[in-house]
Amino acid sequence: MPESDPIAERSVAMQRSPEFQRLRRTFMTFILPMTIVFLAWYLAYVLIAGFAPDFFAIRIGGSNINLGLLFGLGQFVTTFAITMLYSRWANRTYDPIAEPLAHEMERAEAAR
Repeated sequence: MPESDPIAERSVAMQRSPEFQRLRRTFMTFILPMTIVFLAWYLAYVLIAGFAPDFFAIRIGGSNINLGLLFGLGQFVTTFAITMLYSRWANRTYDPIAEPLAHEMERAEAAR
C-alpha cells in the first residue's frame, strides 16, 4: 500500500477550504472581466481590419497617421494598462488573502 503524502493531502484540503474558495472567487472577479474586455477589444481590431479596412485607412489631421495605426498602438497601451491594473490589484487585494494560505503550506512543508 503506498504511503500517503501529507503535503498532497494538505493541498487538497486547502483547495476545499472556504479561504481558498474565496481566493479563487476574488481572482476570477478580476481576471474574467479583464479577459473578456481585452479579447473583445482585440477581436474588434481584427474584425475591423479584415472587414472595414477603409475605416482604418482614415488619416488623422492630414498626417501619415491613420486610425489603423492608432488602434494597433492602442492594443499595446491596453496590454500595459491591464498589466499595471493587475499588479496594483494583486498587491492590494489578492496577495493579502493568499499570503496566509501560502504560509500555512510552507509550515506544512517544513513540518514534513
